Amino acid sequence: MEQLVNKKMSSKPYYTVTLGLASICLILSACNSSATLDNRELDKTPDPKTPVSVTQISHAPLSDYIELNATATFQQKGIIKASSNGYLQTVNVKKGDYVKGGQPLFTVITKEARSIGNAINSLDPSFKFTGLTRITANTAGFVGEVSHQKGDYVQEGEQLAVITNLNSFVFLMDLPYELTGIIKNQKALQVTLPDGQKLAGKMGRSLSLVDSASQTQRVIIQVKTQQLIPEGLIAKVKLVRSESLNPIALPKESILTNETQDEFWVMKLMNDTTAVKVNIQKGLETGSYVEIKSPLFKPNDRFILTGNYGLPDTAKIMINHK
Repeated sequence: MEQLVNKKMSSKPYYTVTLGLASICLILSACNSSATLDNRELDKTPDPKTPVSVTQISHAPLSDYIELNATATFQQKGIIKASSNGYLQTVNVKKGDYVKGGQPLFTVITKEARSIGNAINSLDPSFKFTGLTRITANTAGFVGEVSHQKGDYVQEGEQLAVITNLNSFVFLMDLPYELTGIIKNQKALQVTLPDGQKLAGKMGRSLSLVDSASQTQRVIIQVKTQQLIPEGLIAKVKLVRSESLNPIALPKESILTNETQDEFWVMKLMNDTTAVKVNIQKGLETGSYVEIKSPLFKPNDRFILTGNYGLPDTAKIMINHK
């Protein structure tokens, strides 16, 4: 009996150790299971998406043009001259006045008539000697210069005034000689005045003279307007260098390039959440649009407009509908 009791007491520590080890294993197993679940939850975290706005291709005509200055001028100016020696009895015009063709401008009394005219009339009043010579305008226009005033003595052939011929009004444009080849392609011109007014213009002839310093050739631009445009006014003229009437074009903001600007691409949407990189060949470029020569995109294709900078190929995106 004593031996049996001793045997039971000696086996009790063994069971205690076994139960302790089992408890530790269960705890470790539970921790591993929890860590595995946490890792699975982390794996399920969605990839970050870049908010972007999208655009589509445009078929609006594009044109590349150069803008040059053109100066208003009158090609023909009529010079009014004295027809005889004498004194200016009357001066009926001043600078800036508008005159009609045949309108009296000056009267000249000869030196002899001024000396003896009254004596002759007193001897024979029927003779009606005045010794006055009337000088009229030879063309309609504005008086640009008046050289003498009343009472001045003038000689025959001396300039009295200058009248600009309104029918000779044109714009003169200095065109770089290397661009003279584009003149024949200008079907219609637009002349923009400093106040924003636009006039329809037509390309005229080129003057056979090139400025040696600037290497520009002067070209005449004819305009039709009833408005009086002052001489010397500088306007802007647009000359089309090339144009595309039905291009495939995208806004400039959607075009990306490398540091050396020898490679260009766009980010095309595959669906609402994915965009891929597509290399392109540029064509005509304007202030806000770029022509896409290749590849040939479809009208319903979508491209990233903003938010495309730095995106990798096959990027995850989120369309911003604002």
